[in-house]
Amino acid sequence: MFEKLNATAEKYERLEYELANNNALITDAQAYAKAIKEYRSLSPIVEKYREYKMTQQNIEDAMSIIDESDDEDMRQLASEELKEAKTRLETLSNEMTVLLIPRDPNDDKNVIVEIRAGAGGEEAALFAAVLYRMYSMYAASVGFKVSVMNENETELGGFKEIAFSVEGDGAFSRFKFESGVHRVQRVPETESQGRIQTSTATVAVLPEVEDVEVEIKDSDLIFESCKSSGAGGQHINKTESAVRLTHKPTGIVIECQEERSQFKNKDKALKMLRAKLYDIKQREQSEKVASDRKSQVGTGDRSEKIRTYNYPQNRVTDHRIGVTLYSLEDFLNGNIGGMIDSLIATDTAEKLKAENQN
Repeated sequence: MFEKLNATAEKYERLEYELANNNALITDAQAYAKAIKEYRSLSPIVEKYREYKMTQQNIEDAMSIIDESDDEDMRQLASEELKEAKTRLETLSNEMTVLLIPRDPNDDKNVIVEIRAGAGGEEAALFAAVLYRMYSMYAASVGFKVSVMNENETELGGFKEIAFSVEGDGAFSRFKFESGVHRVQRVPETESQGRIQTSTATVAVLPEVEDVEVEIKDSDLIFESCKSSGAGGQHINKTESAVRLTHKPTGIVIECQEERSQFKNKDKALKMLRAKLYDIKQREQSEKVASDRKSQVGTGDRSEKIRTYNYPQNRVTDHRIGVTLYSLEDFLNGNIGGMIDSLIATDTAEKLKAENQN
C-alpha cells in the first residue's frame, strides 16, 4: 500500500509544480483542465497520507517522552496522546485503503438515462413516468441538470420510453446502480376491480462520452428528418425537425424530437449513439475479463430485477443489497440518496475485499 501511496504523492507534487510553472500547459486550456482534474482527484488521498505520516511522527514523539522524561505529568499526557494517535492512525489507514481502490473512470461523467415500459401495458408506461419524475426530483435536489432527449408519451401521460441526460459532477457515480428492471405492484388507475397488478420498467444508465472515446464514421450513419410524434398537445412540433439516426454496423436506431431545431436534435442523437456504442464496447471488455466474484449490487445488466415498489405496503425493496424502506411516497419524491449511498458502500466493501484477497 505504501508503495502506491508514495507514487501517488510524487505524482501529485509533479502535477502541482507543472500547474504552477509549465507555461505550455497553462496556455493549453484542454490540457490544463485535464491536469487540474487529475490533481484534484489525487488531493484526498495525498492529504490523508500526509496526515498519516504526521500522526506516525506524533506517536514516535509521544513514545520518546514516555521512555525518557522524568516528569510524571508529561509522561501521563504523552500516554493519552499516544492512545489517541494510534486510534487515529488505524482510522487513517482504513480510509487510505478505500481511497486507493481504483475508481470507475466514468464516475465523473454526465449520464444518459433511458427508461422503457416493460410488462404491463399502459400501467408499465405510467410507472415509467413515475420513475422519470423520481429521478428528475432527485437530480434537482443535488444540483444536477436534467434535459429530455427523446420521449414517446402515451395518451394517459405515461411513457413507452423516455431518454434524458443528467449533467453534474459525479452524475454517473450516483446513477450507475439504477440500471436494471424495476418492478411495481399496485392497483392500476385503469383497474375497476381493485386488483393489484405487477408491471415493470427497464432502466439503462450510460455515461456520456466524448468524440475521441468512440470513433463514428460518417459513412456508417443514415440521418432522416421526420415530423415529431406523440400523444398530442401544443408542445408537439409539427415541422420536420425530428431526427431519426441509424447506425448501419450495429443497426441501432435513435430518434430525437425534443428540440425545435433539427441541428440540436441531430446533436442529441449523436450523443446518445456515442453512449450506446461506448456501452457495447465496455460490456465486451468486461466479458473478456475473468472474475471470480459476482458483484452483489449487480452488473448493470438491464435484464436483472433490482428493485420492487409495492404501493399497498408503502414499501420499496432493493433486492441486490436486501434493503427495504417503508417510505415509498418519500422515495418516489426523489429522496433516493440514502439507497444510492448504501449501494455505493456495498460496492466499495466488495472491491476492498477483492483487493485484500489479491
